[in-house]
Amino acid sequence: MNNKNSLNSDKEVYKQLRAQSWDALWLHEAPLFDAGTAEYRLARVGLVRALGVVALEKGTKEQRKQTQQWLMSLLEDPQEKVRRYAMVALPKLGGKKESEAALLSLLDQSTEPREVAHLSRTLDKIGGEATLEKLAHLQDSSETLQQTEQKIKAQLARNDPSTKVLMNVSIRDARGLRIHLRTRRGMEPFVRDELLAHPTLSERFKILRVSSGCVAISADHAFTLGELYQLRTFGSVNFVLGSAKDTANDVAALAKLIASKRTQRLCTKLTAGQPRYRLDFIRQKVTPSKAQAVVNQAFALCPELLNDARQAPWAIEVYPEKVGLSVELSPRILPDPRFAYRVDDVPASTHPQLAAAMARLAGAESQDVVWDPFCGSGLELIERSLLGEVKTIIASDIDKKAVAVARLNLESACKGGEALAIHRCDFLNFREVTNIAPGSVSLIIANPPLGRRVRVDDLPGLISSFYRVAADTLCPGGRLVFINPLKLDSPVPSLKLQERHLVDLGGFNCRVEKWVKSS
Repeated sequence: MNNKNSLNSDKEVYKQLRAQSWDALWLHEAPLFDAGTAEYRLARVGLVRALGVVALEKGTKEQRKQTQQWLMSLLEDPQEKVRRYAMVALPKLGGKKESEAALLSLLDQSTEPREVAHLSRTLDKIGGEATLEKLAHLQDSSETLQQTEQKIKAQLARNDPSTKVLMNVSIRDARGLRIHLRTRRGMEPFVRDELLAHPTLSERFKILRVSSGCVAISADHAFTLGELYQLRTFGSVNFVLGSAKDTANDVAALAKLIASKRTQRLCTKLTAGQPRYRLDFIRQKVTPSKAQAVVNQAFALCPELLNDARQAPWAIEVYPEKVGLSVELSPRILPDPRFAYRVDDVPASTHPQLAAAMARLAGAESQDVVWDPFCGSGLELIERSLLGEVKTIIASDIDKKAVAVARLNLESACKGGEALAIHRCDFLNFREVTNIAPGSVSLIIANPPLGRRVRVDDLPGLISSFYRVAADTLCPGGRLVFINPLKLDSPVPSLKLQERHLVDLGGFNCRVEKWVKSS
């Protein structure tokens, strides 16, 4: 029987046995398997997987324990395939230390690379200090076992709740360090202008270049991450580690940059606990084998820096540039401290950085009366209130959940003494519910339904009506700032377009616009 037919046969046996009870498998099938010939055991090897799954999903604690003991006994089976099926079935059944000891005993005896590879993958899941000690004493460990060592170290480090990125530690060796403030395409002007307008950061950082989705800056003096996070419109802070050629064989160059002295200094200085990173290739397709090769080589160069796809405090992101690749180190600070006021959220609400950009576009005028007729989770109103000079905040939405979430977020964030009114109503009949009089609002800031995640039967009609409501409600000189999903200008002559920015909202572009009502 060839390998393909054998595999199909194993699947059929598994599918058939998987439907039976644990008692039926344990009392009938397992004894037949144990007493069977080598040919019989190979033909019924699907039982090993089936019994493990049934014990996990339907078995009692004692039944899982019995199954685990049986699987560990199969690790001594003379047939490699039986041993392989047993080690794959073991990890989820508990008793990790006992299973780990049995696997390490098998590792001592194994000489076949294929079996060592399967052992490594199982130890990835259940290995601990005993596995690390064993690997440390191996004379010549394979790349697969080095990978296992890194995964186990990362898993142990992940259990340390004190691990975090340090926001207030001074980065003193800043000279020559290039920083990319990454953002959505179209948001670059907002990031640049916010930095230039900042009373202290504008003097401490120099803008090097503005390109698609990126504002490159440098610092001549020491700074902290916390200081950079005073800016609210960027998406992530990325320290540039260097560049590499955009070739399929550039694994070594990428690994060297990941394991570089700069990476080690930044991660060690700015991390409480074990530095770990997730490797991400941005806007490019990279095979898992190449990504793993990069990670393995980086670990060989610097064992103190661990790759970990889960809950890592850092990301190493590889961006395609016009020439080559930019390798960048970015803190993964979750939740984002800039938007800690977010108690809850609703689908299709505005991204916080875009809400902050809209507030800056609107400007902070004294005694502003601000209304958002599609308030969602309330982020635009909150970001505007954080700029100050707000007299009254009015939030409304037709959706009951949105009104409740907006109330929670607004009450969490707005502590400046501004009056707050929250209503559930359609923007077309808002006068029946609210006290908003014609010409009484100085700023309308909104993200209306875009017709993507929230269905709108007549989107052009909705946007046209919104323009008319805004023109009627704004006072002379009042501003309308909103996300426009259509190439549809105001049908009302009194609204004059002042600014327009095309922004990527995740695969589609919208226009972020500012209109001013003429006197």
